[in-house]
Amino acid sequence: MKNIFQKSSFDFLKELKKHNNRDWFNANKERYLKEHEQVIRFADALLLEMNKHDVIETPGGKKSLHRIYRDIRFSKDKTPYNTHWGGSFSRATKLRRGSYYFHLSPGNSFAACGFWGPNPEDLKRIRDEFSYDPKRIKKILENKKFKETFGEMQGEKIKTTPKGFDANDEAIDLLRYKQFLLIKKFSDAEVLSDKFVKQLSDTFKQMRPFLDYMSETLTTDVNGELIV
Repeated sequence: MKNIFQKSSFDFLKELKKHNNRDWFNANKERYLKEHEQVIRFADALLLEMNKHDVIETPGGKKSLHRIYRDIRFSKDKTPYNTHWGGSFSRATKLRRGSYYFHLSPGNSFAACGFWGPNPEDLKRIRDEFSYDPKRIKKILENKKFKETFGEMQGEKIKTTPKGFDANDEAIDLLRYKQFLLIKKFSDAEVLSDKFVKQLSDTFKQMRPFLDYMSETLTTDVNGELIV
């Protein structure tokens, strides 16, 4: 499959990073729109591949893409534009939790999935499951191929023991997580390769054991009965 993502889309981001202001952007608006259309086609092709191994709720590549305009209301960084192409795909139905994310930027491209900010109820449910049977999640996270692809699970942690749990819990290293993320980085050469759409989709496919485990955890009670 010929890669739809073009080097020109990286070149635009490089220049935007040097001239991150409204005057430059407005002067290059037509160029932005052209590159944006190419990224939409890339996301459409990716969505077709992903629907071969998961059920995606996001209806199209365009709907997956994040805005290039930054929300600077509460940020110290007042540059108005993102300097990456990013998009996310939601899994379909209440039984499939979590979402997929791609981030494409010169020197900093990656795929990610997981749970960025679980609500208190979900966080408690996840920790309860980790504590009750840590072997299941550890079997996934410690799988050789899984670790070669994603390394360690990422996400913010607390330094203390979560309320209601024992400091000597067998799963204490996992219980300290507040976020539960998988990340796989790619080189610029990989992103620009004709194989990248398939490679990125296959990376998302490798995330499935983790997402399926978390989905089951968040949609059933301790007896395995559905709670959604």
